[in-house]
Amino acid sequence: MNKTILITGASSGIGKETAKLFQAKGWNVIATMRTPENETELTKLENVLVTKLDVLDVASIEKAVKEGIAKFGKIDVLLNNAGYGAYGTLESFSREKIIRQFDTNVIGLLDVTKTILPHFRGNKSGTIINISSIGGKMTFPLGSLYHGTKFAVEGISESLVYEMEQFGGKVKIVEPGAIATDFAGRSFDYNNDETLVEYQNLVGKVMAALPALFDTASPASVVANVIYEAATDGTNKLRYSAGEDAKAIIENRKQLDDETFIDGMKTQFGL
Repeated sequence: MNKTILITGASSGIGKETAKLFQAKGWNVIATMRTPENETELTKLENVLVTKLDVLDVASIEKAVKEGIAKFGKIDVLLNNAGYGAYGTLESFSREKIIRQFDTNVIGLLDVTKTILPHFRGNKSGTIINISSIGGKMTFPLGSLYHGTKFAVEGISESLVYEMEQFGGKVKIVEPGAIATDFAGRSFDYNNDETLVEYQNLVGKVMAALPALFDTASPASVVANVIYEAATDGTNKLRYSAGEDAKAIIENRKQLDDETFIDGMKTQFGL
């Protein structure tokens, strides 16, 4: 029987590329998104179920999981991919936007995972793959919210290993670098309050330098291939970096103490 993967945030970018790759490799794919009625490409593929799942809506999560199991009989892999990046000075964000960032990137991931865990336990197998980021291992200026969520994903994932092992399950973390997706567009929530004059030099220099980080961005297919490796390599390896920049940055962060790393980041941004 073909294996099945459930993907959140499959309408574009990494999620969509992963759906197409797994389908091409003979998997069944449950491609979930907030607005499935707008999807035209994935709906044409065999063995792909396109259905609604909003990570902020527990009822939609439960419905999508049930629908996927009813369609394909079993789910083997969960890919928690849905998310976005909030960047800007902490003072410029409303409390509602702060909550939305954590609800989407952390609480939503936990809700989807918690919903599928009974199914995995019953099957005595199952793999959870969580999309983190180089931003789960190091930080850029203005990213206290986004990096906070990705550091949380790293901790959740690592600790969950112990629970998943009790019934033969696995947890994997994929850490992409700069990826040529709409992360810097639709998936980027930028906030700046210009009346907070103390921050404007920092904001100006960081926002001017950020686009250059995407000059050497990897295509989303690079991440999709790493996700496929994580799902199929049969190992207990926990972390997978995706993109040459990710490998270099994560290795660099491992070797530097905090002060040296932060000083280097200031230099990079001209601070």
